Amino acid sequence: MTNPNQNDTRTSTPGIDRRHLLKMTGAGVAALGAMSILNMTNATAQDMSNGASNFYTSDRVTLQKVTFKTQYQTSVAGNLYLPKDLDRATKSPAIIVGHPMGAVKEQSANLYATKMAEQGFVAMSIDLPFWGESEGQSRNLVSPEVYSEAFSAGVDFLGSQAFIDRANIGAIGVCGSGSFVVSAAKIDPRIKAVATVSMYDMGAAFRDALNKSQTVEQRKQFIATAAEQRWAEADRADIRYIGGTTLELTADTDPIQREFYDFYRTPRGEFTPAGVARETTTKPTLTSSVKFMNFYPFNDIETISPRPMLFISGDQAHSKEFSQDAFNRAAEPKELVWVKGAGHVDLYDRVDLIPFDRLKGFFAQHLA
Repeated sequence: MTNPNQNDTRTSTPGIDRRHLLKMTGAGVAALGAMSILNMTNATAQDMSNGASNFYTSDRVTLQKVTFKTQYQTSVAGNLYLPKDLDRATKSPAIIVGHPMGAVKEQSANLYATKMAEQGFVAMSIDLPFWGESEGQSRNLVSPEVYSEAFSAGVDFLGSQAFIDRANIGAIGVCGSGSFVVSAAKIDPRIKAVATVSMYDMGAAFRDALNKSQTVEQRKQFIATAAEQRWAEADRADIRYIGGTTLELTADTDPIQREFYDFYRTPRGEFTPAGVARETTTKPTLTSSVKFMNFYPFNDIETISPRPMLFISGDQAHSKEFSQDAFNRAAEPKELVWVKGAGHVDLYDRVDLIPFDRLKGFFAQHLA
């Protein structure tokens, strides 16, 4: 199989120029790291407080790298975590874990999967298609439908294992994956329980921006910019990227960008997959990002009931509006947990803040 991380030969341009940035909206900026258009200076050291441990490993679990096919016959890469005391003669419940938008499974998803395996669950982190070790060209492409399909394909894979109880498979979505797993669960009742952490509604983030601060005219300007770039790429121009996390900080870098930078651009959480340029990590392609405009994961969320949903967010998170909105729309049984003092990125890896006990109790109850 060809290297799924191999860059397109025309992807040499790592970002979008200032002219395009000034035309673009703030829609997905915060969602993907609140991009900065300023000159760059040296970075600050990472904040490792509250048990920040993105690359946590455990001697109580075993790790197996796996791949499986989607309905589109592309391969999704995953890390399967098994409790060392797992009884393979019985059928166990399992949990799929999805990473933040723009990240890869080595960022947050592996940590959550490892911790859930320590609690006795079989857990599998996955790379969304077009990211990390999963297949898909062009790299960093936005495709909400294909992202959601990856979770259902994960159910296919787990349910085909002799030691997995296919009637008891759940999912955790961190950040953007929270909206993708909700989208998947609406049409896949095999996902028996759904938990989201620091969820972003990626559709609303791009259409409306945080706190609905974007106008319809700004949205149209973004769409027009992407369409213009699509013509350019049809004429074999370089692929362009937007958003994501800046590579350096400046004195004027905004607080949300600093929050993402501390995770994605320091040893705390930085990870560059093989075959990928560091400059393009976290950054989706401009021309595909408009697909989020057509993404409405919370429409009909109430139809997931009576399957349970758990929404976890920091009470200081800039993204908390999305968890609140999903909770308000969802039908019972549902639960909304506010983590006191936690911001959005805090719940990616700060093990002293992440309520793993609530996740354990939720899945222990609903994946009987």
